[in-house]
Amino acid sequence: MQKNKMLKGLLAVSAVAAMFSAVGVQAQTSVGSSPSQTGTSSTNPNQAGKTTKEGTMDNTNSTGMENRANQMNKKGSSAGSSGMSATGGSAAGQSTAAGASAATGAKLSSGDQKILKDIAMADMAEIEGGKMAQSKGQSSEVKAFGQQMIDDHTSNLNDVKALADARGVTLPTEPDAKHKAMAAKLEKMSGADFDKAYMKQAGVQDHKAVHSKLMTASKKAKDPEVKALVDKTEPVVAQHLKSAQQMPAPKAGTTAGK
Repeated sequence: MQKNKMLKGLLAVSAVAAMFSAVGVQAQTSVGSSPSQTGTSSTNPNQAGKTTKEGTMDNTNSTGMENRANQMNKKGSSAGSSGMSATGGSAAGQSTAAGASAATGAKLSSGDQKILKDIAMADMAEIEGGKMAQSKGQSSEVKAFGQQMIDDHTSNLNDVKALADARGVTLPTEPDAKHKAMAAKLEKMSGADFDKAYMKQAGVQDHKAVHSKLMTASKKAKDPEVKALVDKTEPVVAQHLKSAQQMPAPKAGTTAGK
């Protein structure tokens, strides 16, 4: 009987020991899996990255500030870029306007200068011939033609002088040697002889030569103002040539005043 009582007591003690052992294992497992004991803070988003005494930065707030800063920088860059584009466009427009303004008073090329000089020379020659036709011509048609030469070529010469003055081009002040020689020859003539020689030389041949030069000059002129002057002069010279070619042939052998 005593042995049975001792055996039952040992079994009871073993059972109690087993219960305490199980409770201890469970407690250890719970403590090992607790985030607060491991120091892991990533499982709690509200606590993640909060500033602590150790200096940990609040990642959530930091990210938001960085995003806002990046957005502000992008807006600033965009505004700056737009401002530079607008300023650049304005500067380009001013530069173009300044270039166009400078071109207006720019020095003419040697070719354009020669065009102005040739037109001026032709104008002076026709004006001088027209004056002789007024004083030495016999027929009323020749006299009228001479007066038209004075009027039209004086007007055109004034335009040439104005453009030449604006561009610093020095024009000839008298006809060339060829026209001077022709003028000297005409001075010795009178009557029908003068009319015939004048209309042949000054009326037809000179206007043909001048018209041909103007047609070529219109294609070669580089300056727009020079080209405009050439294109304005060409139809006037063409009309003079047509009038000279249609002029009735003067009667030979008569003398002015007889």
